Amino acid sequence: STIACALEQHLLHLKKFTYRLDGDNIRFGLNKDLGFSEKDRNENIRRIGEVAKLFSDAAAITITAFISPYKADRSIARELHIGGNIPFVEVFVDAPLEVVEARDPKGLYKKARAGEIKEFTGISAPYEAPDAPEIHIRTDTQDLTESVRTIVQYLTENNYI
Repeated sequence: STIACALEQHLLHLKKFTYRLDGDNIRFGLNKDLGFSEKDRNENIRRIGEVAKLFSDAAAITITAFISPYKADRSIARELHIGGNIPFVEVFVDAPLEVVEARDPKGLYKKARAGEIKEFTGISAPYEAPDAPEIHIRTDTQDLTESVRTIVQYLTENNYI
């Protein structure tokens, strides 16, 4: 979410019509009826894909900041956009698990390791890394500014902005 927020602010500064979807504006509203089972995670990403498509169809640069643990769900979101002739750019924000756990401001990984949170991605639920994302950000080697620069460079080079 940190990279998505910074990217959104950068694009808005460039006067680009941009909207960011993340857990705060999706999980507590549209998807508040969903939990974290595999079925609910599938439905969460399906709904996000549909909403992102609507925003993109309205010419917004739509940023989605979600843990999408299953390749099949990401593939469905991609096909949904491609089927609507809407570009889809997958950004794999990647860091070793120990780095992510060390950065965990809410203490969720600690709770998951203690068994207090079930079906937690990377601990008690799987994560299937993308095979060929358009952009691969390594947050253990790239800082926030470099991460945003990498994404903006890709968007510029591919005439999305």
